[in-house]
Amino acid sequence: MAFLKKYNGTTDVRLLRLERLIWILIYGGLLSTVLSGFARDAGAQGHVALMACGLFAVAAGVVLILVRSRLREDDGKT
Repeated sequence: MAFLKKYNGTTDVRLLRLERLIWILIYGGLLSTVLSGFARDAGAQGHVALMACGLFAVAAGVVLILVRSRLREDDGKT
């Protein structure tokens, strides 16, 4: 008896692409935010823009998680 269900993913291609986009945005945004901290220490210009873009990507990924939680696998099918 398992306490947590095993998630095997979705078979809907549209939802699969959305899930991939979510994690790309979150991890890419976090990576660029961390890199902007190193760019600031190195004296490079544009580190504020890099941090802003990274934080925007993370926020977009979180919003898409909320959107994905509202979608069902049978939405849009007849």
